[in-house]
Amino acid sequence: MTGTLLYPGTILSLSADAADRLLAASNGDCALLYLHLLRQGGRFVPSHAAKVLQWSPERTQAAFDALVKLGLADRRETAEPTPPEPPMPEPPAYTAADLAQELEDKDSPFPALVSEVQRRLGKLLSAADLKQLYTLYDFLSLPAEVILLLVNWCVEEMERKYGPGRKPRLSQISKEGFAWRRKGIDTAEEAERYLRRQDQLRQRTSRLLPLLDIQGRQPVDAERRYLNAWIDMGFPDQVIRLAYERTVLKKQSMNWPYMNSILKSWHQKGLHTLEAIQAGDTSRRSAGPAAGTVNPPAPAAPGETERRVREDLERMRAYLRAQNEQEGG
Repeated sequence: MTGTLLYPGTILSLSADAADRLLAASNGDCALLYLHLLRQGGRFVPSHAAKVLQWSPERTQAAFDALVKLGLADRRETAEPTPPEPPMPEPPAYTAADLAQELEDKDSPFPALVSEVQRRLGKLLSAADLKQLYTLYDFLSLPAEVILLLVNWCVEEMERKYGPGRKPRLSQISKEGFAWRRKGIDTAEEAERYLRRQDQLRQRTSRLLPLLDIQGRQPVDAERRYLNAWIDMGFPDQVIRLAYERTVLKKQSMNWPYMNSILKSWHQKGLHTLEAIQAGDTSRRSAGPAAGTVNPPAPAAPGETERRVREDLERMRAYLRAQNEQEGG
């Protein structure tokens, strides 16, 4: 078989521990399903797995249950894909007359919202800005208090990233507002809950960065997604540090995908504490060499090596004396 069949990016790795467990189980369905889970990054979608493997739902579930018993699958990774959300319709093209009418309405909270947003951003809103703000208010139906929480959040994020005094554009606020709406954040209570969660993640991230030897900067968005995922998996600081040290030892520098694979493997095995991980390492070391390996010879007893050397010298001397006698004879 030529190496051209091993296309880059499609090579999967199987740990020796996982291979030993699958071989010991002697269950072909387990092995096939485990390969499928490797291909899916550990995520088990029963309907998709059954379709790929051409199995019945009962057979698929039985194989997965067996993998869970072997410690090679995690029920928390089970999920059915959610149907894609229908695309949001395009917002209407608001006119200057529409905005003027809303701003002149004494019963509308929109004029007060405009004034507060202008104060928070430190500038007068342009006609284009007013249209984007009105889109959040009218088209997305976000209450004024939710929009103010959104604006405050965007301002704080901009200043955290780029320093005091930096303000977001209305287009950036609008983009985040659409994201909030897709997440179902459309009440003050939901917004406050979401912002509390974001604040907790930010505080935890600031503690994790020094453990990854990152100083003097904030994580980029891709790094933040990794960190949030590790936090959601429930790993304490010392375990994340251990994964970082093993990553650097293996890769000679920080490698986010490799470190993520370490933590995800521990998560799938249910190892979330330093003690559990160390116990798992100890059990693998105590398992001894795999079947078929040749054991190294036992070390010689004290003095045994010297005795063997003396015996070899005596045999050599005896051989040389015999040779001399034959020649002299």
